[in-house]
Amino acid sequence: MLAPIRCRSHRCVCFSAGSSQSRFEEIRKSDRAAAQRLATEPYSSSSEDEDEDDVSEDGGKRGKILQSALSPYSSHTGDTDVRLLEKTRHYLHEVCQSGGVTCLICIASVRRTQPVWSCVACYCIFHITCIQKWAKDSIFLVSSVTDEDFGKKDHPWPCPKCRYEYSPHQTPTRYYCYCGKEAEPAPDPWLLPHSCGQVCEREFKPSCGHRCLLLCHPVKLTLSSMAGDCAPCPRVSLQMCACGQQRTERPCASPEWHCDQVCVTEPCGTPYCTCERYDTSSFTCCVCSESVLPCTVDVPTCGDTCGKKLDCGLHTCSMRCHRGACETCRQEVEKTCRCGRYSKLMPCHKEYLCESKCNKTRACSRHQCKRKCCPGNCPPCDMGCGRMLGCRNHKCPSVCHQGSCYPCPEMVEVRCDCGSTMISVPCGREKSTKPPRCKELCRKPPSCHHSSQEQHRCHFGPCPPCKQPCQRPLAGCVHLCPAPCHDQVLVKATDRALLAGPWEQPSTPAFVRMALPCPSCMVPIPTACLGEHEVSPVPCHTRGPFSCGRSCGRNLACGNHTCILECHHVTAVPNSDKTKAGQECEQCEEGCSKPRPAGCTHPCALACHLGNCPPCRLMVRQRCHCKISSLYIECVKFTSADEQGKQLLSSCQNQCPKQLGCGHRCKLLCHPGECDQSCSQRVKVKCPCKRIKKVQTQNKLGMRLSENDLVVCDETCRELQKKHAEVTYTLTLCVFQAELEAFEKRQKGRRKKNRKVTEMETEEGVWHRYKLHLLLAICGILLAVAAFCLLQLTNQETDRQNTGQ
Repeated sequence: MLAPIRCRSHRCVCFSAGSSQSRFEEIRKSDRAAAQRLATEPYSSSSEDEDEDDVSEDGGKRGKILQSALSPYSSHTGDTDVRLLEKTRHYLHEVCQSGGVTCLICIASVRRTQPVWSCVACYCIFHITCIQKWAKDSIFLVSSVTDEDFGKKDHPWPCPKCRYEYSPHQTPTRYYCYCGKEAEPAPDPWLLPHSCGQVCEREFKPSCGHRCLLLCHPVKLTLSSMAGDCAPCPRVSLQMCACGQQRTERPCASPEWHCDQVCVTEPCGTPYCTCERYDTSSFTCCVCSESVLPCTVDVPTCGDTCGKKLDCGLHTCSMRCHRGACETCRQEVEKTCRCGRYSKLMPCHKEYLCESKCNKTRACSRHQCKRKCCPGNCPPCDMGCGRMLGCRNHKCPSVCHQGSCYPCPEMVEVRCDCGSTMISVPCGREKSTKPPRCKELCRKPPSCHHSSQEQHRCHFGPCPPCKQPCQRPLAGCVHLCPAPCHDQVLVKATDRALLAGPWEQPSTPAFVRMALPCPSCMVPIPTACLGEHEVSPVPCHTRGPFSCGRSCGRNLACGNHTCILECHHVTAVPNSDKTKAGQECEQCEEGCSKPRPAGCTHPCALACHLGNCPPCRLMVRQRCHCKISSLYIECVKFTSADEQGKQLLSSCQNQCPKQLGCGHRCKLLCHPGECDQSCSQRVKVKCPCKRIKKVQTQNKLGMRLSENDLVVCDETCRELQKKHAEVTYTLTLCVFQAELEAFEKRQKGRRKKNRKVTEMETEEGVWHRYKLHLLLAICGILLAVAAFCLLQLTNQETDRQNTGQ
């Protein structure tokens, strides 16, 4: 291998063994370092709609990966054409972009994880399952067109895009990477989709002995994207001629050349592959014989019969020796028609077809065969399909067939809003394909009151909301509106009609764009409060005197309190103190809070006032010393009196109700403290039976009489007591006797009942029925009379004794 030399007049680079491997290792190390830095950032491997940052060519994760992958090649390969490198980068971005690669068979996006197959001629990528079905159907259709050899020959199948033909054994069976080294390559987010990550090592075209050192990539990247096929290699190397006899220095891009030596192995004696009339099957240069002649001499004809086999394979040519092809066989033979029903004599080169038509249904299951002299293997229907394709724009141009039609082969353009950028997509995909990202600035006029809108790229639909300051003059002030533009604001619609149910679709949108009024001016204006307590910045739309929220604080007329109303306006009076309350301030409605005289518990009868409080004229309820009567005294009299006066005012002037130790009532008027125990009152003393009475004087100390001073009963008292006891005993016996008779009577009645006496008893009288009760009443009356008489006698005797004394 040779050292790397870049061709100045061409666009290919050659590498040699001396430094290519080391430089490739340096490039690979730098790529890995960049991938490690980017691996710390979050990455999404989804092949569908990705964020705009990931799709962007200039920024985002994909842009960083492409930039890091291409920068080492720019720095290590010398003076590389920047335009070609940019074209390569743009192609890689289009391949990696979500939905950028579309399978032309199923008209669906090729995802990163789906097995694919790429054409070696046009490098178009297809799903491997789609291309397998395409190859099978193509071979079937081609085989069915012929009449007799249907399904017996190996017919090629074409690429759906470029129509490059492949043999049946070239039908893909497994999923390989681009370089073909690895089967079923695992998806890696840091590699190109469907790439194995190994070195490509494909030979450059035309072959010069050098290989590609890029990582596994689509063939189009090297052979097509870089401004077409590589130019011939400018390097000079030793090249062998076609016959292998000479070797000389020639350009690497022209490995095939012919020397001037005569080919000693060929009978024609001319250089290899230069004789147009060379016949390799017979090693002769004559027409019908095996004579050897130089190639420069015209081949003569002889007079013999040609004798070559004709195209029919049954007869030989009957013409004399001639140049060129033999004529067709004209001998008549009996031929059987293709369907085997009829036979006929006719020239051998013609095919015999009868006029009978086949009535079988063709493979399309829609039309009859109707072919003349059909041998039974009816070919596919040759009528046009005419069904509407999936694109809904064209009809199927293929012949009538079973199953679904192939996708529409037409390509349509999808343009950006301004029309300066376009991409070609299969027909039918224009509605679902995301429009291309246009780098041009949006040319739509502003939808707000501004003369120009913020610069942004071309897009479909309405422009994004304007974020410029409104700058309209605000109402009622001289300031301009600083809020973002609010001419087109999405507002929830309020006039939407109620739906009858979930089956009904709304007829009006849920949100509408409308212009909102400018907000209130918020420019701060220094303003004093109503009570002139402070100066604060106030929004312009609320400028003017305001309440600071503090209490007024001005002194009220009472001189004791201040106005507690929230900060308010006070009409100024000329030459007056600003600390005094005005007519707008509140009036003091609190009671007097000055201290009361000692002993007075009543509040001041006046409201809050200046000076001393008036005397308290309220009546005080006071209990007298004896705690029986309640006295009412003026508060001022009671609180202003001395101790002796207070005692006098607290007396009810009635006799003291307290009882002395002797048992008599105190003779003093209502007084405080303990009563005087000296008592001089005379008392009556009686004997125990209370017949004898005696009057005595109480001792000075007020003590009760001793036992010596008591009166004892005499003989008369004893006799009276004895008589009283006898009467009581007699009455008791009478009562007992009556109770005993009643008991015996009850017992007698029970005995008669037990003996079952059937005699009718005589009815008892009232006396017998109530005798017991009457006796008890009479005894009680007699006992009471006796006691009364005895008591009277005792009293009389006592009075006589007292009178005698």
